Amino acid sequence: MPGGRLTQQERRQIARGLADGLAYAEIARQLDRPTSTVTREVTRNGGPAGYRADTAHRATEQRAHRKKAAVSSRGDRPDAAPQPYGRDAAEVSAYEEVLTNVLLASGAPLMMSRVLAALSISDSGSLTAAELAEHLRVSPASVSKAVAFLETQSMVRRVREGRRERYVVDDDIMHQSMMASARSTAQVAETARRGVPVLGAGSPAGNRLENMARYLEFVSESIERAAEQARSILYTRAPDLPEENAEEDAPA
Repeated sequence: MPGGRLTQQERRQIARGLADGLAYAEIARQLDRPTSTVTREVTRNGGPAGYRADTAHRATEQRAHRKKAAVSSRGDRPDAAPQPYGRDAAEVSAYEEVLTNVLLASGAPLMMSRVLAALSISDSGSLTAAELAEHLRVSPASVSKAVAFLETQSMVRRVREGRRERYVVDDDIMHQSMMASARSTAQVAETARRGVPVLGAGSPAGNRLENMARYLEFVSESIERAAEQARSILYTRAPDLPEENAEEDAPA
């Protein structure tokens, strides 16, 4: 029924709709469900190209089981308390899962997606390995491995605090990540061009590599130029906090 949990049959109908090229709104209309339900279901389970009904159904059951186990083990722990800024804890958790799955669908490995999502939704934009491990309920070693990967993508930086490290995702990191992407694309372009004389400038393979190089050079330059032009957006002042939060955050 609308508003209830999706059934396995409904998920199979979603998969058929995606295979037929239907829009989310049309699939939702056939199911008598809100479009947002279909959008969220597909996004968190592999995206339009990777959605599999049976896999999505099993994953949903596993997530529900993990949530029940987490609630049972949490009891009266402080993280069950109301969150700041009037947030709803359940909505925050659901959004974090959606963000994680979008990052996953974009090509980032699972643990890296989870770490990046957790850092992104934290008000401080920084967490220690212990805080991430507790929040994600994984080992510190898993967190360390994920952070190491994210560092190679210029998406996270480390800050030393005495004997421990704090992992940070901030506005400048987002800019540096885009610049790193531009440099990586430029490197592929350069490598493609080096292959042209090897394969012959007039050969089909040589032409292909030349076109690849020119295309990727243009994309790389465009990314770098756009990133620099848009950089000021990252530092746009956020709207004023509500009075109660502003008072809480005011220095003593």
